[in-house]
Amino acid sequence: MSGAELRAVVTGGSSGIGAAIVAELAAAGWRVVAVGRDAARLDSVVASAGPGAEAHVADLEDGAALARLAAAVGPAPVHALVHAAGRVALGPLAEAPIDELDALWRINVRAPLELTQLLLPALRAGPGDVVFLNSGAGLRANKHWGAYAASKFALRALADALRAEERDHRVRVTSVYPGRTDTAMQREVFAAEGRAYDAEGLVAPSDVARLVRAALETPRPASVPDLEVRPA
Repeated sequence: MSGAELRAVVTGGSSGIGAAIVAELAAAGWRVVAVGRDAARLDSVVASAGPGAEAHVADLEDGAALARLAAAVGPAPVHALVHAAGRVALGPLAEAPIDELDALWRINVRAPLELTQLLLPALRAGPGDVVFLNSGAGLRANKHWGAYAASKFALRALADALRAEERDHRVRVTSVYPGRTDTAMQREVFAAEGRAYDAEGLVAPSDVARLVRAALETPRPASVPDLEVRPA
């Protein structure tokens, strides 16, 4: 299958790792639907990525918006669904607001699951790959990272179960665990930790994007179930 025939949906496409993945896939000849809430930033990403990319504005916490996205993308085969959108919040569990935990769950766990369910017929038709951008916090929970880590541990469980359940449909599932990466979210983390932001030594979003593309373009029947990327 030639690159021009490959179709991808990337959430969190307006910034950070998501935007880098949109650019990487579009440059390789994929047709990419970049999904995000900020229309202006999304349009800028798509314009930079070139004619292979298109924008779709959607709030991932809105079930109706997810249904509209799935309808706009389908019923043609989808070869990659990349869940790059995410939310972070840090602090001691003893003081963690429950509504904050709910907000983390909605964007980090519920939205990826719901969109995957909606696009599974198109992914099975591909056959396609589902990529979950997880976090080092999805592998280990540290002080003040409990609420966020809980959502990422849950995302890891969804990915592992989905991989086993969809094997007969030839749908592959990859979890990516980036370490600290130079993104707007990382700026939030530095601020929560009371530190001035310093990108030196952080992983570049473009490096994560190249690795995601490599996993997607790995010929079947080989697969890349887990991918961990850390600062050197």
